[in-house]
Amino acid sequence: MRLNATRRLGARGRTTALVAAAMSGLLALSACSTADGDTGEDGGETVSLNAFSVMEAANEPVFADFEGTDAGEGVTFETSYGASGDQSRAVVAGADADVVHYSLETDVTRLVGEGLVAEDWKDNETKGIATSSVVVFVVRPGNPKGIETWDDLIEPGVEIITPNPGSSGSARWNILAGWAHVTGNNGSEDEAKEFITSLLDNTIALPGSGREATTAFTDGSGDVLLSYENEAILAKQSGADVDYVLPPDTLLIENPAAVTVDASDAGKAFLEFMTGPEAQADYAQSGFRPVVDGVDIGEVEGANDPADPFPAPEKLWTIDGDFNGWGEAADLYFGDGEEGNPLGIITEIQQDTGKVGEE
Repeated sequence: MRLNATRRLGARGRTTALVAAAMSGLLALSACSTADGDTGEDGGETVSLNAFSVMEAANEPVFADFEGTDAGEGVTFETSYGASGDQSRAVVAGADADVVHYSLETDVTRLVGEGLVAEDWKDNETKGIATSSVVVFVVRPGNPKGIETWDDLIEPGVEIITPNPGSSGSARWNILAGWAHVTGNNGSEDEAKEFITSLLDNTIALPGSGREATTAFTDGSGDVLLSYENEAILAKQSGADVDYVLPPDTLLIENPAAVTVDASDAGKAFLEFMTGPEAQADYAQSGFRPVVDGVDIGEVEGANDPADPFPAPEKLWTIDGDFNGWGEAADLYFGDGEEGNPLGIITEIQQDTGKVGEE
């Protein structure tokens, strides 16, 4: 997908066609290396962005506003979107990237381990986080199943859609939000395992990415979709006939971004721009909660209350405060059992329930 400097799409001026195209889940494949400062169609630099699928629509106004800055003049973008883990592994395998933006920290640290991203990538104001959200329940209009809390999800007859934790970062946030609901409310680990087992027993589909899961739900499958709040808001902005519920307790989602070691100057400037107030206001209009203070959010179309789009839940769990960070949580819960390492807790439950992939 190429954008040129003459396109100026404000955060609120996106066309219906743009958002509808993003919701279709089509992937834009990167095709141009920027390690040596490749130039775009108009002679400016080309920035290659490799990101998780949910960012496809949200990035359009951010690209346009960046192109309106001195650093972004003449810059074009080559983009690749897909499931977070798959995207990260593709960069390891040689896919081009100046800037990476993923669902999980571990998808960036994989690149650090390969020498593709610097070890100090988190040494900035936002500690490497570019976008944030929370886990919500996307439901049918009027919420006919009355799904308000995590415990409602495991009632008999409730059909759940959530992405596959094996490929999707959003799925891991979803599952750990359910785990924290139990352990954070004085439940034991065994009770948390029982809860996740029941949740997966009610799961009827495990698509490969968060965007594919949204598409499956908006196409008519399931009673409830476990998703990012921003994804629910985007679905409503795009005309999907859905509602969403912010449960009383949920997990803060933090999505990291970094530049690769050979990134162009334009790529480095774009990463800095992403966490500035202008870009964060753009992301807020797409349903993301700002990661810095002082952002002029305004009303957000598609939010339950556009004038108060990001209410605080009663309890907000965090990956660092409740799971000791992704460095520990990734293997403990989602380890694949390879090279003699034990299976992760969630991976083992998936195998026991037979819910191991897209159905």
